[in-house]
Formats: sequence, C-alpha cells, structure tokens
Amino acid sequence: MTPPRRLLFNAFSMNCVSHIHHGLWRDATSRQLDYTSLEPWVELAKLLEQAKFDSLFLADVVGVYDIYKGGPETAIREGMQIPVNDPSLLIPALAHATEHLGFAYTGSIFAEHPFNFARRASTLDHLTQGRLAWNVVTSYLPNAARNLGFGELPAHDDRYARGDDYLEVLYKLWEASWEDDAVVRDRVRGVYADPSKVHLINHRGPYYEVPGPHLCEPSPQRTPVLFQAGSSERGREFAARHAECVFIAGGGRSELMADIRARAARYGRRPEDLKMCLAVSLVIGGTEAEAHAKAEDLRQQLSLEGGLAHLSGHLGADLSAFDPAQSIADFEFNGVLGFLKSAAARAPDGCLTFGDLARQQMSGQWLVGSAEQIADRLTALGASGVDGFNLVYTTTPGTFVDFIQGVAPILKTRGLMQTEYGPGPLRQKIFGHPTLSPRHPGAAFRRP
Repeated sequence: MTPPRRLLFNAFSMNCVSHIHHGLWRDATSRQLDYTSLEPWVELAKLLEQAKFDSLFLADVVGVYDIYKGGPETAIREGMQIPVNDPSLLIPALAHATEHLGFAYTGSIFAEHPFNFARRASTLDHLTQGRLAWNVVTSYLPNAARNLGFGELPAHDDRYARGDDYLEVLYKLWEASWEDDAVVRDRVRGVYADPSKVHLINHRGPYYEVPGPHLCEPSPQRTPVLFQAGSSERGREFAARHAECVFIAGGGRSELMADIRARAARYGRRPEDLKMCLAVSLVIGGTEAEAHAKAEDLRQQLSLEGGLAHLSGHLGADLSAFDPAQSIADFEFNGVLGFLKSAAARAPDGCLTFGDLARQQMSGQWLVGSAEQIADRLTALGASGVDGFNLVYTTTPGTFVDFIQGVAPILKTRGLMQTEYGPGPLRQKIFGHPTLSPRHPGAAFRRP
C-alpha cells in the first residue's frame, strides 16, 4: 500500500492591518491592529512551529491601491494593505524565537536592485540558518512603478522578461561567485577567504549589468527556496523555469498545475521538483452548523468597499463606476476585464454582480465545516495533485489556532502533516537537498 503523501502547510499573512478579508480587522478577536508590535508575530511563529507548520509566508506590496475612485482614499480608510511594513525585517527576530520554522517573504524585482537584494537574501539565509524562502513577484500596481522611478507600469510580459534577467543575476551571485571552499578562516596565516576562489560574474543582460562579486559568503541554501505565483501564459513559463513552490489560487487549478509541470519538463525538470501550494481560507467550528454560523458572522463584517478597491487594483480598472448590484454579464468586456466574462459564465444562474465578485475575492474560496470535514476536504485536494496549502486567515491568530487544535491532529494521524521536522535547511526539509536541484536552471551557473 502506498504511504500517504505529506503535504506542506504554510501560514499566509502580511505585515499590515487588512490583508485579504477586508473589514475583519474590526473583529474583537483578531490581533490585526497589533501588526506593528513584535510580540504577536513572535507568538504566531512559536505557535506555528509547535504545530509543525512548514513556514510562515509573508505577502507584500510596494504601492498603494489607488485605482478605485481615482485615488488611495478608500484603501487608506479601510487599512487595505496600507499602512504596510517591510516583511523581511520580521524574519531575524522570528527566526531567533524558533528553530525549524521556515520564513517565506514576498519581494518585487522592481523594489530593489538585484545586487543589493542578493546581499539581503543571503544575510537572512545566514541569520535563519537556511530557513529562508523568497516569493518572486513582478508587481502589478501602477503606483508602485511610479514611486520606484519606472514611470508607468511596464507591460505585463516585459515585467517577466525583466524578472528573467533579474533571476539570472541572482543565480550568478548566489551560485557562482563564491566557490564552496573559498572561506578558509585560517587564523595562523591571517586568511579569511581565498581570493582566487571568489569570482566576478560580469553579467551583461538586457536590463542589468552587474560585475560582482557577491558581497556575502555562501549561505546554507545559497539560493533561498523560490516561490512564485504565475497563472498567465508568461507567468506560467516564468514559474516553470524558476519556481520550486508554485502558489495557486481559485478555479482551474488542475489545468494550471498540469501546464506548469509540462512546461517545467521542457527545462529538464521533474514533477517532484515543483510543489503546488493552494491558497485556502478555513472557517472551522465544533460542528458544521457552528462553522456556518461563524462564517455568516464573518461575512457580515466584510467590507464591500475594501473588496472593490482591492479588486480594482488587480484588474487595473476602477470598479466604482459600476453599481455593485449590476450583473457583470451586462458589461461590455474588453482588455484586462475579459476574465470577468468567464467568471460570469461559471455563475450557477448566469448572474454574477460586481459586488458578488468582490465578495468572492474575499470569501468565495472559504472552506467551512467541522474539523473532520475540513480535514476531509484537504485530504481530497491532496489526492487531486495539490502538494500543500497556504492557509489564509480570516482573523489572526484565531484561524490558525482553530486549524491547529482541530484539523492538524486529524491530518497528522492520516500522515498528511508532519509530526516532526526533518534535518537541515528549509529546502532540505521540503525536497531532501539543501541547495538547488541540479535540474533547476539556476544550478547551471554553479562552478564545477
């Protein structure tokens, strides 16, 4: 009999007031208002490690959602991903408070030059003893592009082309600049590192020219574990080439997973080289009825304005021009809004309003039920090919506590959630080896 396949479990959060489920920061049980204090983050990290989560995954944006109603006022009033603090600065403190928990953080290729980002990531990988992951994003908010000196947001595919060049710089710095035995630490001769084994990278690409060398000696993983969420045609190709863990959300996941794996095979990669992690929000009760009552109470607290402002940023279109009660089927679709047409077609009664769509972005993917029912749903998703989950909170730490107390013990009994951490850095815990797989394109830059 084939043993059960262990799934990955990451707690998904953000260093801000309101992350995904806008309006729920007002819930008296949530600690979202304490995001500027270190204490709740340390408590959360310890809680997750005790439960044997794989990582705390920190989202981020480097711009404000200012498309809705033509300005940032709604986002600011709602606390909708603004104010937002730097997620990477949490990691050293949380790593000091834990021993095994991984830390994934989101960083845009537009936010920092690759030479400097390489040093930041290597430093974090050193300080965490190899527990770092990076979620690679190419940014989608026009406000971010303007603030970072790029003027208008570059075209979608151009952003990914820049991303390819950015990653190539990083691979050369992380994998090729310092040889494994460059650091000798010879007190007698007074030699810390052998200069003959520290190399320039002399990168000249379409977007970056970086001579090197890398400023940091090799960290435990060299390259951090790479997360990416590519669902467009160009995004899938980027994920297939670079990602080790692919963050997926919403419908069509079977086709998306199969397509990315097929693309990865063209780079010489194997199915086991990529882990597909599905975003899910859980509302758990002692009974099914209790869970649905809790979910209804949470829905009543959701902010439609916050949801519309968030969705407007994703679409690049101001949804304030539409009546929330208007059916999207009545709208003349074109350009970036084309995906709404397929959303309308999937609606059971053929009628989906703009308000419905905003609410679905916040609560449409909720899994609601008793602990046993939620465990069964996650088990079924694992059987369908999903490799793990990014658990999205409705309230924090309440959502995670409910999962840890109710669902996790069931999954552990079934062999689907780890009961102990494996040895070594985060990549070794997940894939069995501390550095990039030799089949990963980034490994081609290593020195023999």
